Amino acid sequence: MMLHINFKSGVPVYLQIVQQVKAAAAAGTLRPGEALPSVRALAEELRINRNTAARAYAELESEGVVENRHGAGCYLRAQTASPLRHAVRSERLASELDAVIVQAHHLQIPDAELLSLLRERLAAFRGRQSGNDRTP
Repeated sequence: MMLHINFKSGVPVYLQIVQQVKAAAAAGTLRPGEALPSVRALAEELRINRNTAARAYAELESEGVVENRHGAGCYLRAQTASPLRHAVRSERLASELDAVIVQAHHLQIPDAELLSLLRERLAAFRGRQSGNDRTP
């Protein structure tokens, strides 16, 4: 798993790790049951403090994305059921969508174009997802 940290982005490093692990899981590049690097290995690879790596893993675990098996490491959890209630998940997504809407407004993108772009990105995501499900 290759993570890239942008120290100039203004986004906390631990959140960048969380976002990238979630994206890798959603895209299928990280499969359920697959081990993540140890906190020490991740910190050394990214040249960050171990506490930052541990905080990212703790956040991922609290969101139900990974599970920490004591003595065995951290593994991507099967996405069969979210530990978060539907309302909480919707609220988290709504705040992200609000930011996109504000950005679209500032870029003067009409609603129809924004919806079209969202549909296009969803289709691309579904295409990548189904492409990763194929077995060679």
